[in-house]
Amino acid sequence: MNARALLRLAGAALRAALRAVPQFAPHAVLVCGMLAATPAATPAHAADRVLPPSPAAGAALLELGRHLFFESRLSGDGSRSCASCHAPARGFSEGVALSRGYNHTGHFRNAPGLLGLRLKERLAWDGRYRIDELPKLVEEMLTSPITMNGNPGIIVERVRQVPQLLQLWQRAFGERAQPSFDGVARAIAAWSAAHDGGDTAVDAALRGDASALSPRAAEGLRLFTGKAGCSGCHSGPAFSDGLAHRLGVPESPQILRDPERTVALLAHHASHGSADPMSERSDTGVHALTRRAADRGRFFTPGLRGVAQTAPYMHNGTLPDLAAVVAFYDRGGGRGSETRPLGLSAGEREALVAFLEALTPRTAVAVVPPPAFDYATQAGAGR
Repeated sequence: MNARALLRLAGAALRAALRAVPQFAPHAVLVCGMLAATPAATPAHAADRVLPPSPAAGAALLELGRHLFFESRLSGDGSRSCASCHAPARGFSEGVALSRGYNHTGHFRNAPGLLGLRLKERLAWDGRYRIDELPKLVEEMLTSPITMNGNPGIIVERVRQVPQLLQLWQRAFGERAQPSFDGVARAIAAWSAAHDGGDTAVDAALRGDASALSPRAAEGLRLFTGKAGCSGCHSGPAFSDGLAHRLGVPESPQILRDPERTVALLAHHASHGSADPMSERSDTGVHALTRRAADRGRFFTPGLRGVAQTAPYMHNGTLPDLAAVVAFYDRGGGRGSETRPLGLSAGEREALVAFLEALTPRTAVAVVPPPAFDYATQAGAGR
């Protein structure tokens, strides 16, 4: 199979993973304080996602992606995999305020959860990738010295030297296909995008099941779409408007206290064109990419599917739980926020938390890490 055919097949499998699934087809869009029963809109740039590959090829690519997602030998020293920061049991998040970096270094951002990933329009806290660019984001995570520090050539060779991985590769891409870095990224992207976490009580309620939500959660839904105005930014099947907003989230003191996290932050600014990266002392969000003053402190709206599993919250993990998040919004956010105080009672805040908890999948689908395979040339060299 030639390179062009390989890319076409992998791209088709990723597009299939990005398609809307049945439970979202009738999903009500949450806007303007009411439920409008309209199908979720598909972004124009995603129009080419709807053609699925053959079922056998798609399943083989997803199985390869599953193994590669948990494969620590894709990192520079074999110590980390994608699952190190995106644990299935935590909604594919990490469970710490600021992500751990490669070889125990520190990151300056919180690792976001991946449930409902394919339903989003923009990726990363600063939205630097579109959803159809997910393989590019995977490539960045594999090679960044802050995350996995992998070398593309070495990654490919490590896959080639594991017989079972090579067999999975050739089932996905063709019996004579050889591993490629692009194919690794596309397989991981396809598998990462395939997880919505399962049906939630909120999904059932939006389909018309009046008994799906507890009375407290149902009150939270009314607040979410009404008085609290949450649906102004958290809308659609991903519960995200795909836009960047300034909330005035407080700075994390850990970043400047930890030299390695500080270095990671400065490197981020330098790599995105800061005229004086050494003078930067905060994560400026979208501004680091655009250098427009109006974008300082803007971060993209995260999705809310499985949100109760992904604490702590915000781009820097400064809010420990959902109660703290609701209280933060009730105050109108922090300094420079575009939001306004909500004037919620204690009971109303509790109801919003109950609603957010109802976005947890009702029947969790267990994701079991695959077995660690040995290299062909060295017995016992599995991860």
